[in-house]
Amino acid sequence: MTIKKILSLVASIISFFILQFLALSNTNAQENNFKYYSEDKGILSIMYHRFNENKYPSTNIRMDVFEKQMQIIKKLKYDYYNPSFLIKNFDNPKKKKKILITIDDGFKSFYSEAWPFLKKNKIPFILFISTEPVGKKGYMNWNEIKEIENSEIGFIGHHSHTHKYLIDMNYSDFVKDIEKATKIFQDQLGYVPEIFSYPFGEYSKSMKDYISKKFKIAFGQHSGVIDINKDKFELPRFPINEKYGELNRFNSLINYSPLEYKSLKPEEKKITDKDNPPQLVIEFFKEQKNIRNINCYSNDGGNWKKSNLKFQKQKLIIDFDKKFLPRRGRINCSLNDKGKWRWFGTQFTVKNN
Repeated sequence: MTIKKILSLVASIISFFILQFLALSNTNAQENNFKYYSEDKGILSIMYHRFNENKYPSTNIRMDVFEKQMQIIKKLKYDYYNPSFLIKNFDNPKKKKKILITIDDGFKSFYSEAWPFLKKNKIPFILFISTEPVGKKGYMNWNEIKEIENSEIGFIGHHSHTHKYLIDMNYSDFVKDIEKATKIFQDQLGYVPEIFSYPFGEYSKSMKDYISKKFKIAFGQHSGVIDINKDKFELPRFPINEKYGELNRFNSLINYSPLEYKSLKPEEKKITDKDNPPQLVIEFFKEQKNIRNINCYSNDGGNWKKSNLKFQKQKLIIDFDKKFLPRRGRINCSLNDKGKWRWFGTQFTVKNN
């Protein structure tokens, strides 16, 4: 072997080890993004469904109230978060809190009522679409969805095909539902949205594992403020409707800050009689001060009440008094951190069998 070939071989071997080292470093860096206290100011995401459909109060917001909510955001000088940055900038701590608007289901009332207002005021948003009801009574059609998609402020998200209780399906049917919607998005839009929203905010670990392989980001329907330590595939949002969209409440929640934590267990969010109630364990970062000022409330037993908390250094342990009732068990925690209110919540889907 000539010296030239030997040197070339040596250079190739060195290059290989350098690439391996860089790949390992990048992997470790990505893991570390979820292991350090970032002081991220966060993204506060709010979720809407219907607009001026007053016969559906649990999913509706009146337009006059919606406009006042947007005025509150403007008055507080919060900037709206452009969804195009959500994927590529997720791991970068925000130096200033942002507001992210999301709309689920693609109801016709969004297009006729809220879309003109958002367009006029150049407010960016994500519109999560379930493909099966598109074009049916009460829902947007594909031309209207494409109008949103072609705008500078509207971003389309994946919201399954049927919008049924996917967690009740067997795994094979769940995958088929997602894949069917994926094909329709590809046919209609020419691409598949990279952001997903779980119908009803319900998911099991196996569902989340599948979604994490097919999408870049996924949202639930539990309350909280997004920071870089939150799981990318169970991001929180504050649901807004006629009851929970009242202006005094809105003015309070829009000021919430992230409550960063290192881990939250159990990871499985689907519970049965065998593991109901679960024990909730949250490990906080040692940099988070005043952690013992935290208060948590849960709806185990069917009624909201203050939870009994135990601390083991930086770990918060909640042993619930009673079983959560079907269909959803919720826990919300808030911390007064020297006058700044930090908030997080989580949700379990409760099955009888």
